[in-house]
Amino acid sequence: MFSGMLFIFAPLVVGYFISISKKSLLGTINSTTSNLIYVILALMGLSLAALDNLGENLQLILKTTAVFFVCLSLSNLAVLPFIDRWLPIKTDANNSKLPLSEMVMESAKLILVVGGGLIAGLLIPIDLSWVDTASEWILFLLLFFIGIQLRNSGLTLRQILLNKHGMVIAIVIIATSLFGGLVSALILDIDIFHGLAMASGFGWYSLAGILMGDAFGPVYGGASFMIELLRELISLVLIPLFIRTKPCTSIGYAGATAMDFTLPVIQTTGGVRCVPIAIVSGFILSLLVPVLMLFFVSLAG
Repeated sequence: MFSGMLFIFAPLVVGYFISISKKSLLGTINSTTSNLIYVILALMGLSLAALDNLGENLQLILKTTAVFFVCLSLSNLAVLPFIDRWLPIKTDANNSKLPLSEMVMESAKLILVVGGGLIAGLLIPIDLSWVDTASEWILFLLLFFIGIQLRNSGLTLRQILLNKHGMVIAIVIIATSLFGGLVSALILDIDIFHGLAMASGFGWYSLAGILMGDAFGPVYGGASFMIELLRELISLVLIPLFIRTKPCTSIGYAGATAMDFTLPVIQTTGGVRCVPIAIVSGFILSLLVPVLMLFFVSLAG
């Protein structure tokens, strides 16, 4: 049952054990990872183009996205405010302007890449039978590089364990997301382990979409991508509005993106005290996205 999980998970583990001190090499790995994400998302678009009854499948993607997004968001936001009451944080925000438009454009680029692959697959009469195999091999390479990135992120186990806020936020996001995934699976009448796997993206839209597409097909992959992308876009709006009064809620809802994409917004609007909390919670969630997703995929298989 776990053989498929171990096969896919192996590159991540191998990468995590590689320590790199040369900054130029890390920079090359980071840029290569970004480029691979664009490539594999374009392949996701091609996979969608190869689907029979594309119109019906797109409706299914939108329906699945809507149900999961609502259930996950409500589950997260129902519990996160209690952390702010239990472990209050005094923010030291400033009024610097945020490049929100640039961040939204970065997200829009990813949507355009998937859309470009879809359009190319529909308009160009080519055989698309190779797409799934190519996606799998690129996924292995991508997980290897992601493992290296996580290993060389600069966080030690001691730093993670000593940051109570970051650990509690991550635990709450994991528990409430899995509950939301269970509810979503019941509403959509799908396999429970499919729902739990879909709920384990925690905002990492590129990897979540890739893993779900590889495991369950382009419909689930497209829905997972949109669910987590919506989380990120909503976070960009919610963080500036609520981080001064509910910092833990704002950081927690950002999920895995709190350690990278939404970190500048958190730092600017919440202050430097929020930064280590965001990095720790984001790191834990990022580390567990492939672990939990592949675990539930193996159970569903």
